[in-house]
Amino acid sequence: MGHPGIQLLFAGTIFSSAFLLFLVQPLIAKQILPWFGGSAAVWSICMVFFQVVLLAGYAYADWVTRHLRMRAQAVLHVALLLASLALLPIVVSAQWKPTGTEDPAWRILGLLFGTIGLPYFLLSTTGPLVQSWVARTPWGAQVYRYFSLSNLASLLSLLSYPVLIEPRSSLLQQANGWSWGYAAFVLLCAGTTLYMARRWPAGAMPLPSPAPSQAGVPDTPPRMADYLLWLALPALASWLLLAVTNHITQNVAAVPFLWVLPLSLYLLTFVLCFESDRWYRRGVFLPLAAAMLLLCAFGLQRHFVAEVRVALPLYVAGLFVLCMFLHGETAKLRPGPRYLTRFYLMLSLGGALGGVTVGLVAPHVLAAYYELGLGLMLTALAAAFVLRRQVRLRVCCVALAACCTLFLLVQVGSDRAGARSLQRNFYGALLAYDTPATPPSDSVRELAHGSVKHGAQFLDPARRREPTTYYGETSGIGRAIAAAPAGPRRVGLIGLGTGTLATYGRGGDVYRIYEINPQVFALADEEFTFLRDSRARIERVLGDARLALEREPVQGFDVLAVDAFSGDSVPVHLLTAEAMDTYLRHMRPDGVIAFHVTNRFLALAPVIAKVAEVRGLHAVLVHDDAAQAGWLRRTDWVLVARNPQVLAREPVRAAAAPIATEPGQRPWTDDFNNLLGALK
Repeated sequence: MGHPGIQLLFAGTIFSSAFLLFLVQPLIAKQILPWFGGSAAVWSICMVFFQVVLLAGYAYADWVTRHLRMRAQAVLHVALLLASLALLPIVVSAQWKPTGTEDPAWRILGLLFGTIGLPYFLLSTTGPLVQSWVARTPWGAQVYRYFSLSNLASLLSLLSYPVLIEPRSSLLQQANGWSWGYAAFVLLCAGTTLYMARRWPAGAMPLPSPAPSQAGVPDTPPRMADYLLWLALPALASWLLLAVTNHITQNVAAVPFLWVLPLSLYLLTFVLCFESDRWYRRGVFLPLAAAMLLLCAFGLQRHFVAEVRVALPLYVAGLFVLCMFLHGETAKLRPGPRYLTRFYLMLSLGGALGGVTVGLVAPHVLAAYYELGLGLMLTALAAAFVLRRQVRLRVCCVALAACCTLFLLVQVGSDRAGARSLQRNFYGALLAYDTPATPPSDSVRELAHGSVKHGAQFLDPARRREPTTYYGETSGIGRAIAAAPAGPRRVGLIGLGTGTLATYGRGGDVYRIYEINPQVFALADEEFTFLRDSRARIERVLGDARLALEREPVQGFDVLAVDAFSGDSVPVHLLTAEAMDTYLRHMRPDGVIAFHVTNRFLALAPVIAKVAEVRGLHAVLVHDDAAQAGWLRRTDWVLVARNPQVLAREPVRAAAAPIATEPGQRPWTDDFNNLLGALK
């Protein structure tokens, strides 16, 4: 076999491994997202898992290439490849479903290790391992181009999922398709491994001299400073990736699937910086990085974040420029082929450290999303170390770090000014604060989750039982409760917020509240009085509402309000046909299910109407244009009932409007749903 054929075999093995590596990430995250309340934090924890296993894969590649002969490497690797086939297909077992009391982060890590741990580990070993073999061949001088190829494959995989794969296939089809692809990869990788074992059995092929194109990559032992930078620069890039993703999905715009954009740009910088030295130029990117550090740090102030059209492009562009700097400087430090696996090991260790710090540590030690400000400051300090031999640039970088620190302190001060409570956990950051007004009777206490308000209560004792924000008497849920039977009512609430809906409770009523975040229950009791002022009996259920309803005996609800959205981030598992079946089991024959679908980015009313249609139910839209009514907001609620006469009762009938669905529109199910298709 000639050189072109062998190079194609190597390239195909590396490309397929990287493509499958990043395709499994959204696929598996989507499988488990419904079990943890649809929280965006699920993606962060998945990223931590992927980075840690990637580190293990790189450590394995480094160890076997330094301690085992080629034939021993082949025996071990082929055995592991064959063993991993036993875990196919990659469908998460229902036994991993949470009960609602455990730490979600550790539960997610456990199920990921148990489901895809070994296949993902072997995919992650392929890049550095095969590249170490390439280094033994006559074309080994091009070895770093294979690293760029693997990142290109990762980028293509990531972009193809939401655009091509998710809209056209069910989760089961995706899992089976990926499993067949992985089986093909096992054959390809085993073939590459066995070829190398036969061609260079002793691993005695001398390492090639650097080609002219890689004259700047000496084969000399790395210094301690090199090891530190191999670790720190990728760690900061990974830190910024997760911190920017958290920031734009929690504080700027809670747009579903927005995490794809930062990760794509992060991978693109890897592709560009390791494909060729011509893409990263210090003269271009140092001034850009300095400007972006200042702008991104300044933009952390709350009033700036509200400008979505400014903040979103700023942070996406900032991530790209800063990662180009961090990865470009990393690429400048790449060693000769002899130290290639050690280089990749340090890169992956850095990536894992950055991911673990932001994904696992920050939610427990930081009261709000301060990790981005810290990451910007540390990036400026890292630049000072990289440029330490150029005094003027080093001083500029230290000054930049000081500015970033100042803006971070301003952000912290802004959050704490007037804040009665500032808390954070796996599900996000919650802020309770007072908003004074003139006259004083209009002053309110509000609850915010990132950029989204979750309710407000008047501070005036005479007005504190008035419904506010999305829950006025003319809203869809207000009308549904008013139209319910006159006797004692049983009402279910999925999502608590401040507990505003409890104001509708009368003597003899029961309001059963399902809430996944224990901090929300605590804040509703400590900072608001809706629950304790209610005349109804309040029942509380901690955990994901759908999982709880699946386990509970029939509740017999007159009204069930589905209002568990974290801003515009949609818990898809609460809107599927199977979810509707669960709700129906708990409803009285003339009961009403009310879905809160107010959303800036997604048209969800047709989605629910289609699900209702395929289940033989009836749905109407109640739009409430209450923007002029003091503390009431413009809202959209979809009301669903078995009997159309229930939706013809007053005051529902006066505001009800039919909902148009698209011809050929597929109903959302647990196995198929497509947020991209619901974009306005």
